[in-house]
Amino acid sequence: MLDAFSDVLRVIRLSGGVFLEAEFTAPWCINGRISADDCKPFLAAPRQVIASHFVTAGHMQLRIDGGASVDVRAGELILLPRNDAHSFGSDLSLAPMPGREVIQRPEVGGISRIKYGGGGEATQLLCGFLGSEIPFSPLLSSLPSLLKLDVRATASGAWIESSFRFAISQIAAGRVGSTTVIAKLSELLFVEAVSQYVASLPAERLGWLAGLRDPHIGRALALLHARPVEGWTAEALALEVGLSRSVFAERFTALVGQPPMQYLTLWRMHVAAQQLREGRGNVAQIGFAVGYESEAAFSRAFKRQFGVSPGSWRRQPV
Repeated sequence: MLDAFSDVLRVIRLSGGVFLEAEFTAPWCINGRISADDCKPFLAAPRQVIASHFVTAGHMQLRIDGGASVDVRAGELILLPRNDAHSFGSDLSLAPMPGREVIQRPEVGGISRIKYGGGGEATQLLCGFLGSEIPFSPLLSSLPSLLKLDVRATASGAWIESSFRFAISQIAAGRVGSTTVIAKLSELLFVEAVSQYVASLPAERLGWLAGLRDPHIGRALALLHARPVEGWTAEALALEVGLSRSVFAERFTALVGQPPMQYLTLWRMHVAAQQLREGRGNVAQIGFAVGYESEAAFSRAFKRQFGVSPGSWRRQPV
């Protein structure tokens, strides 16, 4: 499982940051959603955003619009993999205040702050994000709309929390390198939250993560990720994982949600998109590196997936 999981993390290249330090006093209720402007100090234009709220003191409730509320206490982290609009506060029955109206914007190089509420019990939190330039990934599309992680219950919880606080103080002071520390800590917490979620999945659950956990399909995913240039067929993969072709194809499609060869094409396109961004070669070379002998065939497949040619993708601002 870890090989395929690590491969996907490498290709989607998550990068994160904390852009807001907040202190609320009861009663209070805020609604909002992370925007591209919030991400700018850390990542120019992420195509996917995972919102995060880390409660460092007190407690609150959070509800994705149209969903059920969840209680969040000190030391707990909320991740919203689809960056859904949401409300959070001491009392969600209150009319929510738009977050944009109470944010105190920072000086250059600083961090935004909020101090808001009715003067009662205090809740402190850090608001941040993880972003990716890749517009789709099998991992992110398989996650629920909300993940909750008790940071203090993890093996490194005390170290992670103190590191967050230190890095934020460094951002506020304009110190070089602090945003990199925040990005790595954010990714570490994301990996821990996803790992806990996968471990809790019921046996009957379907999806990419369920496929990753299955010994046969997980092995096939690892092979496709490790050797995308190979001329795979469903028969060859079935042989590698010890299943008949029909059983393998049916099991892969049921768990992952698409046939193995369709998944392989999707994975090749994500690898190619990353390599184009990094300037690892010309279009023909990158197409060959992900299994296409013809530049024209590669360009057609890439445009079907991303809506633009490989050359246009490479020229887009990062």
